[in-house]
This record gives sequence, C-alpha cells and structure tokens, in this order.
Amino acid sequence: MRNIRGKSRTVAAVVALGLAGALSACGSAAPAGNSTSAGTSQLSGTVTVFAAASLKATFTQLAADFEARNPGTKVTLSFAGSSDLVTQITQGAPADVFASADTKNMAKLADAKLLDGTARNFATNVLEIAVPPSNPASITTFADLAKPGIKVVVCASQVPCGAAADTVEKAAGVTLSPVSEESSVTDVLGKVTSGEADAGLVYVTDVKGAGSKVKGIPFDQSGEAVNTYPIATVGSSRNKELADAFITMVTGAEGRKTLSEAGFGAP
Repeated sequence: MRNIRGKSRTVAAVVALGLAGALSACGSAAPAGNSTSAGTSQLSGTVTVFAAASLKATFTQLAADFEARNPGTKVTLSFAGSSDLVTQITQGAPADVFASADTKNMAKLADAKLLDGTARNFATNVLEIAVPPSNPASITTFADLAKPGIKVVVCASQVPCGAAADTVEKAAGVTLSPVSEESSVTDVLGKVTSGEADAGLVYVTDVKGAGSKVKGIPFDQSGEAVNTYPIATVGSSRNKELADAFITMVTGAEGRKTLSEAGFGAP
C-alpha cells in the first residue's frame, strides 16, 4: 500500500509541474503580442531647426507644441538672418531643418545639393514701417522715410527683409539713406524700440509681435515685395524622420493656424 501511495504522489507532482509549465508558456505569450502591437515607430531624439529671425515667436510656440505632442523629443532652435544661416549650414553647422524668409536663400542650399528633398512653402510676409509709439518724426508714408534728418534703419540687402526694402524703394521711386543696415529684422526692430531710430522697415508680423512697443504704419508699395517662406530638411540631418515630422506640423493645419494668428499670410 505504501508503494502505491508513493507512486500516486509522484504522478500528481508530475501533472502539477506540467500544468505550471503550460500556464507559464501562456503567460509568456502575452508580452510577445504586446510588443508586436507596440511596434509602431515613436518619434524621439533632438531636431535642430535653423529659422529666419522673423519666425522666432511662431517657431518657439510650434516647437513647444511639437514637444508636448511627442514626448521624448526636443526641438533646438537657432534664429538669425536667412543669409547668415545659409552660410552656417554651408560651413557644416549641424542643422536638421532650415526655414528661410525667402526662396532665394533656400535656393542657395538647393543648388549646393545640401537639402534632402524639395523645400515646401509655408507662409508669406510683407513689410511695414515700425515707429516708436509716439511717432516723434510724424511718419505717415513711405516717402517720409527719405526726409532730411529722419533716422531710418533697414536690413542689409543680402537679408530677405533688406532685399524687400530695395524692391519697395524702386517701386515707390524713393531712395532711402539709412543710418544703419542690420543683419536681421529683429535687430532693426530693436533699434526702433530702444529709441535709436525714428523708423525701421520690418515685417507686419514683427510689428504685431511687438505689441505696444511700436506703432505700425502700412504703406501701399509693400505689396510689391511679398516674401515667401520655404522650409526643408537639411541633407546632413542626423534625424530626418524627426525633421520631416516637424516640417509636416509647420506646413499642416496647426502650423498654418499659429502662423496666421501671428500675421503671416498663406503661401
């Protein structure tokens, strides 16, 4: 009897071990299924965006929105005049995305085979006269900027806002004698807000973004120089998937809404 009972106990133990193994196998199958369902690519890493100075407010907002929607990502922003940014990228600066304030500077990178794919236009902008809130020089028209004694500041010709100013001068038949030519539109605005200039030629978006710090004076000839803004992935980008995703956001509905609220026109 003792031997029979011993054998029964042994068989029961073996059966129990078998059931435990089966249950263990079933348990290990679940994670495998989960890993498959979670196989969708998730954005991560850092994307470095070089953007025209006039995009500072909007791109800062879009970068924050992008990071919020894509946890694990970081958008590093660098703002300057478009021509300066082109020079930096040409010299090997580690940019993933380039957003220019004109098509001319973007074309320089395209011609040098430094872009990945084709640039996409995402906004337009026009010039406006910015003066201190009290408008001490009594500027009312574009022609007033050429009056003797008026301290006007513009962008340098190689910068998009400077090229636009040159076009407007020719269209208006007015020759300006600026006291300063700046490398970015934000520098021009700074001269006006600090009281160093009676007036400056900046974009309508800069005037809107400055709020009560300046007063904007629109002028008819501004329509002669509409700047189109293109954006593209830089060929040397180390995270093209993230770069493309950021560009998709900028050119999509969310980007258009943010840009429109800042005063930019549609491309």
